[in-house]
Amino acid sequence: MYYYLIIALQCFCIYHLWKNRISYYWIFLIIFLPVIGCILYLYVHVFSKKDVERIQNELVTVINPTKKVRDLEQRLDFADTFQNRINLADSYLEIKDYINAIVHYEESLNDDFEDDYYVCEQLILSYYETEDYQKVISYSEKILDNSGFNGSRSQFLYGLALDKIGKTVEAESQLLKINQRYSFYDERVILAKFLMQHNNKNKAKEILDDVYEESLHMTSANRRIYRGTIAEVEKLLNEL
Repeated sequence: MYYYLIIALQCFCIYHLWKNRISYYWIFLIIFLPVIGCILYLYVHVFSKKDVERIQNELVTVINPTKKVRDLEQRLDFADTFQNRINLADSYLEIKDYINAIVHYEESLNDDFEDDYYVCEQLILSYYETEDYQKVISYSEKILDNSGFNGSRSQFLYGLALDKIGKTVEAESQLLKINQRYSFYDERVILAKFLMQHNNKNKAKEILDDVYEESLHMTSANRRIYRGTIAEVEKLLNEL
């Protein structure tokens, strides 16, 4: 029992630091000195914020993800509000239950929130995961004029959806917006593959060269995170 408690505590600490974008060097302390590392992490980054109740809920979520869904379902039953429904939809999305997530996101879009930007973004993601590309396009077009859409992952998914239905030219113009230095590494590799498939190898190589050059300046933590991406970049460059 003690062993599983330590594992759960480690999982929570790593989840918490990832969610809050805390320096990744804490991972080594948490893994190699589990008891001391976790206690130090909790003291520095958790208990000092006086959010013990929230932390307990997050720990339970890590161990039993469906509990959060059940709790939010009960909250929605008690008070059917826009925010309660969105919270429930988000929790379904977290556990990759895209169908139920879509149901609640869709239901939240009444007259007052018909073009809510956040909900449309979540629906774009959910519908892409269920391969309903027409819906991805439909919700993308609702928020095309929003300044936050330009250069976003939602725009990238919009481009991929356009490609899926054969609109290659329109797809490329949307996908290229994701080509931003020192960000979107995985998406830029997908973009390079798209360009290679559509006979634009020069542009693909330019993007891959940029990603590889940027990888040389990554922190050691980011190099570990994107190890697979960097390896794929090197493989693709060798094929060009």
